[in-house]
Amino acid sequence: MTTHSPHTVPTVPLPELPRLLIDRAVEAALLEDLGRAGDITTQATIPASARAIATFATRKTGVIAGLEFARRAMALMDPAVRFSMLVEDGDRVAPGDEIARVEGSARAVLSAERVALNFLGRLSGIASATRIFADLVAHTPTRIVCTRKTTPGLRAFEKYAVRCGGGANHRFGLDDAILIKDNHIAVCGSVAESIRRARAFAGHLVRIEVEVDTLAQLVEAMGERPDAVLLDNMSPATLREAVAIVAGRATTEASGGVGPDTVAAIAESGVDLISTGWITHSAPVLDIGLDIAVG
Repeated sequence: MTTHSPHTVPTVPLPELPRLLIDRAVEAALLEDLGRAGDITTQATIPASARAIATFATRKTGVIAGLEFARRAMALMDPAVRFSMLVEDGDRVAPGDEIARVEGSARAVLSAERVALNFLGRLSGIASATRIFADLVAHTPTRIVCTRKTTPGLRAFEKYAVRCGGGANHRFGLDDAILIKDNHIAVCGSVAESIRRARAFAGHLVRIEVEVDTLAQLVEAMGERPDAVLLDNMSPATLREAVAIVAGRATTEASGGVGPDTVAAIAESGVDLISTGWITHSAPVLDIGLDIAVG
């Protein structure tokens, strides 16, 4: 029977994203879409006085994330647009489910439509992919975590979506913690020496994780008492040996070769965390549409 270390990431909700961060991203997306002359199609075809009632609805099964982005896209086009959320971020949805309704200026709704759907579809896609992995390991204490393989400029939002899907976050940036990888070790000379240098450099609140490829490297690393070990591209059988060697003295994180067909076996090895970049860099967009009526 394997024992998970007390260092496992706790299950806690992600705090709300600061509205300022959301507004800056949504405003930049709207400016990109509106260009130099605004939405000339809508201006040409829709009277300024026209009103619209529209519904955001899912076309596929998934998990929702990013409703606030859609709401802010509408509000930035026209603060008078009413946006009603019918579900919450993190909720599972089925095809045809209505997730939000908007009512107000038809021009504002039409001009904000694509930006709202881009954020909503992208973030919900990440949440949905994460949920698939999280469900596959739900019979174990292992947590699914993301990586820094994110869309430039959208990392905070994509990591939020991971949390909506039942996953946890790894580092947000290079300054969060020290993660000694194989190339650091190659330049430094050895696993042990790289950890010693990191320990001498780090403040008392900075955690140190080291990547190892073999059990021999792991034994060497544990002699220097790292806070976490990243077990790279190891088979489930080797991971079980690694977990036994660590024996709860550090957080164990498995990475490499993670997919829907392997993640359960990896989790059953007893590792605390499984990190995968797929849930952020390759997750398909969740198909969400905006069904609109213009009055």
